Amino acid sequence: MSYAVKEMFLTLQGEGAQAGRRAVFIRLAGCNLWSGREKDRAAASCTFCDTDFVGTDGENGGRYDSRGLAERASILWGDLPGRFCVVTGGEPMLQLDSDMVGALHESGFEIAMETNGTLPAAEGLDWICVSPKSGTEIVQRSGNELKLVWPQQGMDPEAFASWDFDHFLIQPMDCEDKEAALAAAIAYVREHPNWRLSLQTHKLLGLP
Repeated sequence: MSYAVKEMFLTLQGEGAQAGRRAVFIRLAGCNLWSGREKDRAAASCTFCDTDFVGTDGENGGRYDSRGLAERASILWGDLPGRFCVVTGGEPMLQLDSDMVGALHESGFEIAMETNGTLPAAEGLDWICVSPKSGTEIVQRSGNELKLVWPQQGMDPEAFASWDFDHFLIQPMDCEDKEAALAAAIAYVREHPNWRLSLQTHKLLGLP
């Protein structure tokens, strides 16, 4: 199988429980909640996405088989120990499969994956982050972290309290009224100590 990759790059993980960690990001093209075209945003299941996941024209983008993808990730990481990659999108579970997982593991990578949770996660992943979107059916209800972009109309964070995650994170939405979103997230965490605040530190630091 070949994978459509929007971009691959070395950076620091900017969000969630592993923020600040050196990582190779593997952004797979495509999503099942939005086409990625602005003309379709208003009618999409997810209207607030801040990521370009359309096509294969990004840095190190293209079509890869599992071995070629793992080799490119290895080149980006270099000779240092502690290999770690984040497979994201768009929605990575449209493409991420056992062949990709196996090739990355054989190349020494610990694999994290960020998903909207509407598709089941592949077997063998080392870290699963689910970011649910209002109005969608979440089938992946277990993992390492649940990261809720906030606020989302019609979504009650406490509805996730019984789900099987190690970390529950609230992340302010990157929207026109960012200050209000941040204030709402801080207020929620203050009142619900089982949740933690997650910030998009890569944007604050100017990292990709």
